[in-house]
Amino acid sequence: MATIEDFQKLDIRVGKIVEAQDFPEARKPSYKLKIDFGEGIGVKNSSAQLVSLYTKEELLGKLVLGVVNFPPRNIGPFVSETLTLGVSDQEGRCVLIVPDKDLAQIGGKLY
Repeated sequence: MATIEDFQKLDIRVGKIVEAQDFPEARKPSYKLKIDFGEGIGVKNSSAQLVSLYTKEELLGKLVLGVVNFPPRNIGPFVSETLTLGVSDQEGRCVLIVPDKDLAQIGGKLY
């Protein structure tokens, strides 16, 4: 069973998607994202399997949650530096976890 101390090891922050590009080299349809996590963390790259539910244009400016303290991970030729968080819908597609109000501060920590 996980403890509160285990949860507190994760650094989950609010970020704003500032760039979304196609990722044709990915095994599963994905986008390459640049997400701004604000001062102190900066802009990080993320690969996300969002193609079936989101257009690149829809993603621009969207606030999302991401784990910012995982080590970088190579996904093909791309280095993903953050895990963008989502949940599955009934068809197994990724639905982003987003703040319910745009008042959430970029770089704000989930607690």
